[in-house]
Amino acid sequence: MRSLILRNSLSLDGYAAPPTNVPEDFFLEYDEDEEFVAHMTEVLGSAGVHAMGAQAYREMAGHWPYTDGPEADAMNRIPKVVFSRSPIDTPWEKTTVCSGDLATEIAALKAQDGGPILAHGGVRFAQALVQADLVDEYHLLINPIAHGGGRPLFTQSTKLKLVDVKSFPRGNLALTYRPAS
Repeated sequence: MRSLILRNSLSLDGYAAPPTNVPEDFFLEYDEDEEFVAHMTEVLGSAGVHAMGAQAYREMAGHWPYTDGPEADAMNRIPKVVFSRSPIDTPWEKTTVCSGDLATEIAALKAQDGGPILAHGGVRFAQALVQADLVDEYHLLINPIAHGGGRPLFTQSTKLKLVDVKSFPRGNLALTYRPAS
């Protein structure tokens, strides 16, 4: 049975989306950080399928197919599943659309053979996964910036167990958690 890993970027003060007065690209660029790029390439390449909400899919489909490099290779060669309740164009190769109940669709994906399901936020999609208790592991990328507001990933008390920490030269942290028993 596959596991579902939620990969999400957060500001230092825990926000998954910036306040309305901050541009969406507020997360620190890391292209110059070879260690971080290698880490992300490993994480992205370990997936059996990339799962995402419609908004994240639109943003990623507008970027990755037109980008080169090891991260782009991992994003482009591995199948994608996009969760959307309304019709969505799927220009990115190897894309399936799921429009049914989130828990039912995730259970069906988990029952398939293959590598883990790597879920990418959008905040609403990520929050829905957390609230439905569907996440087996959290890969949280903490960026060295604080906003004092925005949209959080967690909207209810969620107890987690830290299983790995990696730090990178530009100040980013990769934290891996599992739900606490």
